[in-house]
Amino acid sequence: MRRLARLFTIFTLLARYRLDELLPDHAATGPLKWLIRLHPAAWGASTDTHPWGRARLAMEQLGPVFIKFGQLLSTRHDLLPEEAIEDLSNLQDNVPPFGEQAAFDIIEQELKGNIADLYGSLERTPLASASVAQVHAGTLKDGREIVVKVIRPGIEKIVERDLALLLTGARWLEKLVPETRRFHPVQVVKDYRHILLGELDLGQEAANSAQFRRNFEDSPLLYVPEIHWNLSTSKVMTMERVYGVPVSDTETMLKAGVKLEYLSEMGVEIFFTQVFRDNFFHADMHPGNVMVNLADPQNPQYLSLDNAIVGTLNKEERFLLARQLMALLDKDYEQIAILLVEAGWVPKHTKIHEFQNALRTVLEPVLERPLHEIEFGPVLIRLFQTARRFEMQALPQFMLLEKTLIHVEGLGRQLYPELDIWEIGRPLLEQWIRDQIGPSAIMQTVKRNAPALIEQIPHIPKLAWDALQEMRKLSENQQKLLEQVEQRHLGQLRRDRIITLLGLIGLGIGLSWGLNPDWLPDWQQVPMGAWISGGIGAALLLTRLRGQSHD
Repeated sequence: MRRLARLFTIFTLLARYRLDELLPDHAATGPLKWLIRLHPAAWGASTDTHPWGRARLAMEQLGPVFIKFGQLLSTRHDLLPEEAIEDLSNLQDNVPPFGEQAAFDIIEQELKGNIADLYGSLERTPLASASVAQVHAGTLKDGREIVVKVIRPGIEKIVERDLALLLTGARWLEKLVPETRRFHPVQVVKDYRHILLGELDLGQEAANSAQFRRNFEDSPLLYVPEIHWNLSTSKVMTMERVYGVPVSDTETMLKAGVKLEYLSEMGVEIFFTQVFRDNFFHADMHPGNVMVNLADPQNPQYLSLDNAIVGTLNKEERFLLARQLMALLDKDYEQIAILLVEAGWVPKHTKIHEFQNALRTVLEPVLERPLHEIEFGPVLIRLFQTARRFEMQALPQFMLLEKTLIHVEGLGRQLYPELDIWEIGRPLLEQWIRDQIGPSAIMQTVKRNAPALIEQIPHIPKLAWDALQEMRKLSENQQKLLEQVEQRHLGQLRRDRIITLLGLIGLGIGLSWGLNPDWLPDWQQVPMGAWISGGIGAALLLTRLRGQSHD
């Protein structure tokens, strides 16, 4: 009944915002379009604004699952048109806080203690509230300032219910409109489900924060708050409180004397370091999750908050990314096309020269400008839009990376409009490639595998003995095979000799009969016998001669 009620709510919002305009023109969607238009909520609905703008309003009313789903779709330039991306990027996640006592009850239940015993103090009024969780400020027993993040009660059931509806809708879409299968709507929803359920697990976010903190320990570039593990679970996370200004507050930073050019370059260096050095990057770096520590304005430091969504690439994927970026900078469109096909992003049947020409047509006008004038985010968007015509399907982790890069470049250019992301990024990229194929990489591989090698040392004598036994068996098998070959050869020789002997005998008898017909009592039949005997003998000898020529 709850699912039916939720489905009715969704259908009502589809009608209120006339989202039938976004449904594809297809025989399977025709009845649904008419049902939406016949709903009373659609009768007085306005269609003055763009349909995707109305879709954004509907998603905000439907709550966290649809808000987060819309935010995820806003990164899929390979799936949606640009006007959809622009509208969905403006989705807001502003939700009133849930009851103060409810938050305290969850904390006490999860940490198995009273608030007074667990913390030095904890404010009842939350600092911030979102659809998934809210945050309360407080102190530890030793006076250190902290913030406590608490998962909204009952959110798991709401998320699972809406995710089930989305998944059902995606399956029906694939079934009723087969043309949509190339966009893999079911897989898109499944990928989104994995991301959203990860956000509901504060234990995972805490682990991500700890990894970032370890990666940038003592770094002047980035500071990640400390996690207090004894006061953290999957539904409650206690971490160090940090102070700074939002990265978008350029006015305050200028007044403090911060060099915005330096700050923007730091952001680019952090991004490339996370992707290529650490293979662990923050995948949700919008302005709300990034602050700047102004304790020393001459040496500002980024503060990383909300580390729930992260991305990783394996070694092959990082090499692919590096080669794609280098080919893009070198304007090697053929190489870009080949790489995308080899990676499986574009079907194997794609004609390279057609794909190459399409990429050149779109990218050449942009890349011909000076590097410091090129915004890489729009270049990526154009690349994906072009490739979409060739049925391109990028991996989800690459889409997270693209989203992150666009955020990083957008923040950097907001701080310093003349930012040249590649002046900073290319040396880091080239150094990473050298590190992967140089002597240091080999030594790291040996070092990484050393424990396994040491573990095998006691087994070396047995392994050597087993190897010798295998070699002995192989030698015996080879000897048997040689003997079989030799026996077969000797048998063939014997057969050849017999054939030769029979041929000579037959030929000799034929000649004898032909030359001495008086030897036989009925000499009139001798010529025929002579011809048969001689013919058989000659045939046998000819067969043997042919066999020798083949040998």
